[in-house]
Amino acid sequence: MSDRETALHSLSIGDIFHGRSPNGASLVCLVTAVTDAVIFARRITTQDDHQFDRRTGTELGESRGTIDCVAPLPPDVQEVLLALDRRGRIVAEMHRAGIEPDPEQYKLTPAERRALRYIDQNTAANPI
Repeated sequence: MSDRETALHSLSIGDIFHGRSPNGASLVCLVTAVTDAVIFARRITTQDDHQFDRRTGTELGESRGTIDCVAPLPPDVQEVLLALDRRGRIVAEMHRAGIEPDPEQYKLTPAERRALRYIDQNTAANPI
């Protein structure tokens, strides 16, 4: 097994990883499930569901993004991103229920902005 495969196989439910879409967009994702072949994840900032090949890290389907960093995050950064994910799920649920969320709910807090900047640094320092 290659180092890349080993790194991808280390991911488990609740882990956060970074990927990059073909157009260069950042994919900060939370692992929601894993099988021997697939990593299921939710993009934290958009709440979109994604699936990645567990051997290659390439996204399955049409988007074809690629996982490029699985390095663990410091606990404080992990907590902030998990809170951002929870808020995103609440806002998405409100939309599904036909309720328009307060525009303030879309604004990133200073801690969230720092956490997302940290992701960029972490990805650059720990590529797979």
